[in-house]
Amino acid sequence: MNLKELSEKLGLSQTTVSRALNGYPEVSEATREKVQLLAKRHNYSPNTRAKGLATGRAHAIGHVIPTARRHEVVNPIFGDFIAGAGEVYAANNFDMVLSIVEGGDEEKVYRAFKTRGTVDGVILHGPRINDERIPLLQEIGLPFVVHGRASGVETDYSWLDVNNRRAFTRATEFLIDLGHRRIGLINGLEDMDFAHRRKIGYEDGLKARGLNIDPLIMRSDEMTESNGYTAAGEMLDSEAPPTAILVSSIITALGTRRAIEDRGLKMGRDVSVVTYDDSLSYLANGIDVPIFTATRSSVRDAGRQLSNLLLAKISDPSRPPDHILLEAELTVGQSTGPAPST
Repeated sequence: MNLKELSEKLGLSQTTVSRALNGYPEVSEATREKVQLLAKRHNYSPNTRAKGLATGRAHAIGHVIPTARRHEVVNPIFGDFIAGAGEVYAANNFDMVLSIVEGGDEEKVYRAFKTRGTVDGVILHGPRINDERIPLLQEIGLPFVVHGRASGVETDYSWLDVNNRRAFTRATEFLIDLGHRRIGLINGLEDMDFAHRRKIGYEDGLKARGLNIDPLIMRSDEMTESNGYTAAGEMLDSEAPPTAILVSSIITALGTRRAIEDRGLKMGRDVSVVTYDDSLSYLANGIDVPIFTATRSSVRDAGRQLSNLLLAKISDPSRPPDHILLEAELTVGQSTGPAPST
């Protein structure tokens, strides 16, 4: 059913029906209810393009992914975030615009979003230290929220983040309490803000217990299974291997476990592993008992919360910046145990 047919059934003009469906205040509440009831009965929803012309909004949210990080599109962490955000978009009749761009073209895309009115706002992914995209978006006036934070950016902006520093301090202290004194770190790229904070948290935990920080058992790279395997293997083959390893992603932790088992060792007995776990829908950390001891926070829920935050900001541009800091939960699994005796 189209707008014309719906109008004829109601005996109202197309303009009145359109205004009733789009929330214009000059339409009486009785008329609005009548229109919405019949529209629902006939499964009618307004054409997004037409609605945009009527309201001056695109009813779309932008996500920009540089080709330098194109693996993010197939990364289950990004996929789960988008799934959570997509639930909110669908409930509010918003579309998603995903742009894959060359790294140097990000600014052009954001400026085009603003000048063409392609989207009403954007979610900024993977903030880096001193991230230049934040002041850019503030300059061009495009509503945005950030999944994470950017150390070094002094202006205020809306963000949702996990307390990564605290999560890794707790994980390090947990391993020390089990008797481990040589604890390795397999981190993400440390120009990324989350990885920078996790490294600081790990170092905080060691310093608080009087343990030395040893760069020989610290690695930083893309969080892939193969990189986890390589990094863990190098540490385990060294003259003074760690008895425990703290890992920044469950994907990397899978490679770490493979490296441990390839050397005839048993995870949780010979080498303990604690990982960060985004509580992924399609990569569960065990069923009844967790495989990995992990600091956990749902990235899907983060997608829901952050998209709601952005829609609220679009609805009320004068809304002050929001800050949401989530605490990760430490769950004990099969991957940790007392430090092995020498």
